[in-house]
Amino acid sequence: MITAIVMIDAATDAIPEVAEAVAELDGVSEVYSTAGEVDLIAIVRVREFEQVAEVIAGRINKVPGVLETETHIAFRAYSRHDLEAAFSIGLE
Repeated sequence: MITAIVMIDAATDAIPEVAEAVAELDGVSEVYSTAGEVDLIAIVRVREFEQVAEVIAGRINKVPGVLETETHIAFRAYSRHDLEAAFSIGLE
């Protein structure tokens, strides 16, 4: 499974509508509204790298109100459990 984190700048007056439209797209598992430099963060999960381009360039970027996107591909996932094990010194 390939995971991409997509930062989305949206038209200010359309953020909720953009979020809902992006969340409905095939390949998008979650959309978060955020404070900070970007308006929305979408999590894209697909099986093949070619699908990343289809979802982001072919679908997300075509949603009315999407002004700009920046995509980050995840290499490895770490859960809280994984991090606790990685930094554990063996004490219970």
